[in-house]
Amino acid sequence: MSPRTDAGVGDADTDTWTVTCAQVSLEGADVDGNVERAVAAIERAADRGSDLVVLPEMFTVGYFAFDSYARTAESLAGETMTRMAAVAADHDCAVLAGTFVEDLAATAAETDAAVPETDGYANTAVLFDRTGERRAIYRKHHLFGYGSAEQDLLTPGESLGVADLGGLTVGMTTCYDLRFPELYRDLVDRGVDLVAVPSAWPYPRVEHWQLLPRTRAVENLCYVAAANGSAEFGDDRLVGRSTVYDPWGTPLASSGEEPALVTAEVDPERVREVRDEFPALQDRRHPN
Repeated sequence: MSPRTDAGVGDADTDTWTVTCAQVSLEGADVDGNVERAVAAIERAADRGSDLVVLPEMFTVGYFAFDSYARTAESLAGETMTRMAAVAADHDCAVLAGTFVEDLAATAAETDAAVPETDGYANTAVLFDRTGERRAIYRKHHLFGYGSAEQDLLTPGESLGVADLGGLTVGMTTCYDLRFPELYRDLVDRGVDLVAVPSAWPYPRVEHWQLLPRTRAVENLCYVAAANGSAEFGDDRLVGRSTVYDPWGTPLASSGEEPALVTAEVDPERVREVRDEFPALQDRRHPN
C-alpha cells in the first residue's frame, strides 16, 4: 500500500514507501539542462509509482563547477526550488531536491527561513512533500577539503533536516557527512526511519562509497538512500552506484555508473521490527 493513494500526510503510518534515488546525468555549470534532466527523472519515477525521489548533490550546477557557484546561486524562494515544489505537487510525489548552491542573503531577504549566516553560500538540500510544501531544509555540515574548493566557497549548516512525511520520518545528510557518524546518531535520536544522502562521490574512493552508507545503515538500524550523480568534470568522475540499504545494511537496489532510477520499497515498520529484534541502540552508553 502506498501513501500516494488516499491517505493524507500523517495518515499513512503503516504504509510502505517506494523510494527512488535519481542518478541524474550532470554537466558542469549547465543549470538549465541539469534541472530539466532532474525534472524528467522525477516524472519518470513518479509515473512508475515512486513516493519519494532523492536527487544528487549539486544537481543544478554540478559539484566540481566551483567557478559557477556564485553565479548560479539562488534563494530557497528562487526559480529552481519553486520548480521542484511544483513538480512534487503535480506528480503527487515527495522530492528531496538535494542539493543546490543557496544564496544565503537572498534567502534571508525573501523568506522567513533561518540561515546560518546572512551572506555567503551554502550546499543546501530541500525536502518537499507530495503537496509541494517545503518540509525540511538541510545545509551540509561537513564541507570537503582535500583539494576541493568547497570549504573556501561555502558556509556550513548548523541544524538537522528531519521531517515526517506521513508515517515515514526522513533525515538528510550530504556526501562527505557520511564520514561523521555522530551526525547520524543525532538523526536516530530524532526518530528517523530513512536517511537520504545526496552525493557527488568521485573516483578513486569507490570502496568508501560502498562502505560508508552501508555502515551508517547497520549501526543506526535504519534505511539509507545514497543518491550519487552520473558525471565527468575534467579529471573528476563520479562513481555513480546509487544504492538503497535496509536497516540490516542489505542493498535493496543499486546502479552502475550510468544514469539510472534506483528504486526500493521502504517500510517504517521494518525499522521498528529490526530495532526490537536487535536492540543495539538501547545499549548505547555515553562517556562522562
